[in-house]
Amino acid sequence: MPDLYAYTDGACSGNPGPGGWGVLLRAMDGETIVKERELNGGEAETTNNRMELLAAIAALESLSRPSRITVITDSAYVKNGVTGWIHGWKRNGWKTAAKKPVKNVELWQRLEEAAQRHDVTWEWVKGHAGHPENERADELAREGMAPFKPGKPRA
Repeated sequence: MPDLYAYTDGACSGNPGPGGWGVLLRAMDGETIVKERELNGGEAETTNNRMELLAAIAALESLSRPSRITVITDSAYVKNGVTGWIHGWKRNGWKTAAKKPVKNVELWQRLEEAAQRHDVTWEWVKGHAGHPENERADELAREGMAPFKPGKPRA
């Protein structure tokens, strides 16, 4: 069975502002790419963190059956949130340690639900550091944002 990888990224022009998310999904057999799929989307008024979360959600929700997958993100917010902070937030009724409501709670809940269907390993990579797959995910996120940028005709 091939190894699955999802390279995810979000982009925003202004924060908040128009934003996009991108995913490069790749099935690998050793060093050989068996299958590749690209996903992206965007919103007219959003934040970078929301786009980072939606990229990870889209990657996991796009899988038709439970899978073992490694999600590679350049967002410490997503990686730290899903592997650590989320447990305390849930214990605290979706409140932060400072007793404030968790931002983007509906997306965190959606990400947790999507992740539960799979055996997910989360990895962080430095963004804009020449990592080819991360750079492609960034391009896809910018493509997803493009229709929502001011001055662009809407389809």
